[in-house]
Amino acid sequence: MKLPDKQSSVEAAIAHVKDGDTVMLGGFGVPGTPFTLIHALVRHGACNLTIVKNDANEPNMGVDHLLQSGLVSRLITTHLGLNAHAIGLMNSGQIKVEFNAQGILAERIRAGGAGLGGFLSDIGIGTELAEGKQVIEQDGKTYLVEPALRANVALLHATRADSFGNLAYVATARNFNPLMAMAADCVIAEAETVLPLGGLAPDDIHTTGVFVDHFAALGALSKEYAVVQR
Repeated sequence: MKLPDKQSSVEAAIAHVKDGDTVMLGGFGVPGTPFTLIHALVRHGACNLTIVKNDANEPNMGVDHLLQSGLVSRLITTHLGLNAHAIGLMNSGQIKVEFNAQGILAERIRAGGAGLGGFLSDIGIGTELAEGKQVIEQDGKTYLVEPALRANVALLHATRADSFGNLAYVATARNFNPLMAMAADCVIAEAETVLPLGGLAPDDIHTTGVFVDHFAALGALSKEYAVVQR
């Protein structure tokens, strides 16, 4: 059986994002953030988006371009501390922000990818993080019900890919990208280097191509990504 070639242009891939979609963005700060796909999403103009990302990047970087363009109505994240613009939008009510402890966000995404409805946790009981969440008693202990997270689309950055969409990440880019690849209906990646099928050793693959719908070759790093890596 011949495996399909999933390589696409950035524009054709990002066209799958629609108004009102929930979009997961990979990345742990800079590593693994799909900067080129984010710029393409700004140009594409899909609006009223719910963005799921560990962080809001910094002003004039990554997620902030979506915020500046007014395309985001809700942000599900762990912190905004590096982005004063995002904090201002939240405080003025221009976007809704849902905060999660970092491990809770990762586990909510993992649960979504595993087909679970959610999980129990005692983290955040008695704090603002518990507001609006179901509380249950189990074996004499109190827990919050943390619902699983899924998305319409996940946008990821990989260092290497092969023609089938097998992906390899570097370092902390592995924190959220593999989880998000399993928790979205459509997975789109950007890759710095594209290898022929078989060019990635099995042990080097962090996301198997069965989870990836489209990927675009960057050829060279996007200007934004290259600058912040220096």
